[in-house]
Amino acid sequence: MEEKVWSDDNTIQLEGTVQFRKLLSDEKNSTVIKIIRADVLPRFSDFLSRHDHPQLQMEAAWVLTNIAASDYTLLVAECGAVPRLVELLGSGDANTRHQATWALGNIAADIPSCRDIVLDHGAMMPLLALFREDMKVSVLRTATWALSNLCFGKLPPEVQVKPILEIICQLIHSIDEKILGDACWALCYICDGVSDGIQHVLSAGACPRLVNLLTHASANILLPAIMALARISSGDDAQVQVLVENDILNYLILLLTRNYPTSVKKQACLIVSNIAAGSKDNIQAVIDADVISPLIFLLKSSEQDIKEEAAWAISNAASGGSNDQIQYLVSRGCLEPLCSILTYQDADLVYTCLRGLQNILQAGEVGKQGQDSAVNPYAQFILECGGLDKLEDLQEVDNDAIYKLVMKLLEGYWDEEVSDDDPNVPTSNDSAETVETASEDAAQPTESSATQNETE
Repeated sequence: MEEKVWSDDNTIQLEGTVQFRKLLSDEKNSTVIKIIRADVLPRFSDFLSRHDHPQLQMEAAWVLTNIAASDYTLLVAECGAVPRLVELLGSGDANTRHQATWALGNIAADIPSCRDIVLDHGAMMPLLALFREDMKVSVLRTATWALSNLCFGKLPPEVQVKPILEIICQLIHSIDEKILGDACWALCYICDGVSDGIQHVLSAGACPRLVNLLTHASANILLPAIMALARISSGDDAQVQVLVENDILNYLILLLTRNYPTSVKKQACLIVSNIAAGSKDNIQAVIDADVISPLIFLLKSSEQDIKEEAAWAISNAASGGSNDQIQYLVSRGCLEPLCSILTYQDADLVYTCLRGLQNILQAGEVGKQGQDSAVNPYAQFILECGGLDKLEDLQEVDNDAIYKLVMKLLEGYWDEEVSDDDPNVPTSNDSAETVETASEDAAQPTESSATQNETE
């Protein structure tokens, strides 16, 4: 086989290349290693330039596609094949264009340096040009997947985002699930991958469709759509407001109250948390959408990942709410689950929860004055549900901001519980440090590579 590909005879070259391609169909790394040791990768790279022999070009691209789907992608990226594959995106032969797209998608999916090699050789614009053709669905799937892989990670400054988003915003209306899923992943990546990525996505008009996709029946669509929306929710106040105006909260309540995967519910809680971290108007929007009760239920009964995100949402709402909003939160039963958060290991979350309890207790003081009562009803309930014990336990935490706020609460609302001779009790009204009020989100990678089998 090696002798055939090094032959000077076109027919024998093609025969040898086809044999290598068929050999790779077993998808075993041991087979790939044997081929690499035969030192034929440069030869297949050379075949990509044989414009007089389109069939040989396509078969060579197929071989490189499947090697790029193995653990040895970098060898394909560094054997001189990438610029020739980029050139083949403009081939007059549709099968060759498809195969070049597949190969570049596999190379880009491996590691950031491989993706950068593909971008550095100018693959983005000829790839986008393919979408202006009348492609078969199978080819469009491959092109969308390759585009998604090119968008993963930080994009170089020279990459123009607007033409990418013009294509993606068409693809997110596809009825094909594979195309739709990869297009949503691409939007998710762009939100983080470029400067002002969130604003670029919003300006392209993607938000209404992403919100609408929260009703999609497939988790393969729902997850990337809600991941993209979660990243948008981490933006500034104006960007978060776009989500609120697109009625996202009424979609999220369905996700929070029905049987959806953990990953989806976690992202739904994260979006609510980021909305609730904003203005009182945003908190009111969360209340009006009846999201609080499902969040409290999740905080009490769900698995730990969801509990933590629900805890952020309730803590943010409590720490920024007005007196009337606090009264609503308490009426929905937020106090006991909020106190349970005080035992969590996340210092930022515990601090935000303490800020929420502080705001609740302040509202309780206002209510106490209105009722001419000597007892703060919220302080009394925190005492009865064991919250005071948890606050006292936090005096031992090695975190200055938490300690100061805990002592301020203990002194202000349960003064008799604090010993007068404790040398650690602060004597002034120290203000606590400012910490973030929303947890971070992680990117969800798409399917990294694809091997083309004999039947495709």
